[in-house]
Amino acid sequence: MTDQTADQTADQTTAPAIEASTAAPDFTMPTDGGGSVTLSALKGTPVILYFYPKDDTSGCTSEACGFRDQFPNFRGADAVVIGVSKDSVASHDKFKAKYELPFILASDKETKVAEAYGVWVEKSMYGRKYMGLERATFLIDKDGIVRNVWRKVKVTGHVDAVLKALKAL
Repeated sequence: MTDQTADQTADQTTAPAIEASTAAPDFTMPTDGGGSVTLSALKGTPVILYFYPKDDTSGCTSEACGFRDQFPNFRGADAVVIGVSKDSVASHDKFKAKYELPFILASDKETKVAEAYGVWVEKSMYGRKYMGLERATFLIDKDGIVRNVWRKVKVTGHVDAVLKALKAL
């Protein structure tokens, strides 16, 4: 096991872990377009809550465009897709417009929601440790229960896996 792998493994144990079959922590966050989103207000609707590190970076753009391209299928399953990062609402507005993203982008500037979901973690890059968002997705059913959790997401094939799990609800 490399030092980086050991660091990442240790990091997982320090954050509270939200697992499948647990109630999703409620939240209210500001969103693109000057709005806000509250999880409890979406009760009765499945929610795909995905956390990503930063607007307009290669992996995050690829993931967002994957959700965009499959959005008709998510909407067809009556699901709401919410992308969450620490970026500002203004940054989300630019990101959403640039890539024509049809779903909600929420700003977790204070990282309170990321902390509640256990995805605000210590990371290590080139020997430097810092706090950051772990790329993760939570599938929350219409009753507010987390049904699937994907941590340390690899972008390729991820959106298809989330859609498959949504259809299996």
